Amino acid sequence: MTGPIRVLVADDQALIRTGFATIIGAQPDLEVVGECGDGRAAVDLAVRLRPDVVVMDVRMPVLDGIEATRLLAGSGVPDPVKVLVVTTFNLDEYVYEALRAGASGFLLKDAPPPQLLQGIRTVAAGAALLAPEVTRQLVGRYAARIRPAGGTPGEIPLTPRELEVLRLIAEGLSNGEIAAALVISHETVKTYVSRILTKLDLRDRVQAVVYAYRHGLVT
Repeated sequence: MTGPIRVLVADDQALIRTGFATIIGAQPDLEVVGECGDGRAAVDLAVRLRPDVVVMDVRMPVLDGIEATRLLAGSGVPDPVKVLVVTTFNLDEYVYEALRAGASGFLLKDAPPPQLLQGIRTVAAGAALLAPEVTRQLVGRYAARIRPAGGTPGEIPLTPRELEVLRLIAEGLSNGEIAAALVISHETVKTYVSRILTKLDLRDRVQAVVYAYRHGLVT
């Protein structure tokens, strides 16, 4: 990416929307290309402006953030847009639904500005992002909904080591933390992650987390 990361901010609260835009726009490597207050406008603007990342609220009028995310990044979308969902809701079904809709990341609005900015950069680079507290609590009250797939680890087409790495991904560990936990190199972890995504036909680490929970690999 040669120029600034182009960001669209969608939030129905003008104060929060303006605050995000101000924080993002102050960074030399980030550029706010648009703002809007409802999901329908977010979809329309994203289609027209083609931002690198959409910072998307969940609860918005006209069209909620989850459906807007599905229209921009969901299964079957030919040219998906990267979406970073930022919301006040944590232990809520919205977390899982947003990930299923195709979001590349999920942060809470009380995250400090540096975490928001790094989240945008991470998602723009093609990686996935889950706030650690969101990852740890992803099952919570919704475990039954997250695990409809059934199956056992023995039926999953991964080696024991790859299963181990997948479990650590689902627990919210970064590549560096996985490398330290397994006493292997950072590059080896990246290789394992790439193999896991390829074998399971997953787009990114967020989908890997959902897969792990759905198949009961994390408790």
